[in-house]
Amino acid sequence: MSALLTLDDVSCFYGEVEAVAGLSLTVAPGRIAALLGPNGAGKSSTIMAIMGHVALRRGTLRFDGADITRRPALARAGLGVALVPEGRRLFSDLTVDETLTVGGYSRSPADDRRNRARVFELFPRLAERRTQLAGSLSGGEQQMLALGRALMAEPKLLLIDELSLGLMPKMVDLCVAALRALNRDGLAILLVEQNTARAVALADTVCVLAAGRAVFQGSAQDARDDPNLFARYFGVPA
Repeated sequence: MSALLTLDDVSCFYGEVEAVAGLSLTVAPGRIAALLGPNGAGKSSTIMAIMGHVALRRGTLRFDGADITRRPALARAGLGVALVPEGRRLFSDLTVDETLTVGGYSRSPADDRRNRARVFELFPRLAERRTQLAGSLSGGEQQMLALGRALMAEPKLLLIDELSLGLMPKMVDLCVAALRALNRDGLAILLVEQNTARAVALADTVCVLAAGRAVFQGSAQDARDDPNLFARYFGVPA
């Protein structure tokens, strides 16, 4: 299967600190890839580099057949890459409806109506709270809204940085169910997630980073079958 996203020997720095070192990674169309690792491993830096918020010092990025290495974040979004950032980054004084409008700013009115209906189908709580301010929502509802905002742009690839961080298990389950439904519809997902067991259960492929370098890449089944992988890098069983 051809790759939708390809990172080839990618390195990026913060000042003189190398956050990601020579990473090569692919995400296939319609598949879920999990990017895992301990704190400070370079996971969020990788996501930010893909989105265009961190410049590469070395390597190339290709998306849907195009070299996007030097393209700005806005151009990458226009090609079909969307980000759900860590901490959600919502405008607290916008309503649910207004937040979705911001997410779909580049789409036509017909697209907006269709995508909004899909978001409300996935997250009925948002439909119930469409006139409520984002800042007044619960943490789980805010994560749903952050996902919905990204989906309004009709992405081909969804980047998610820490889906479950700070959320109650029930809310995480609702978000994971939505991701499964979106993936069944063909959306590719690259997921950074602190809950390794949940991420491996959701993903098709797994990449584990340590100190900015890939120390494991393979299928999710291979990750589950490795008796030492998660104990070695996370101190917990898979």
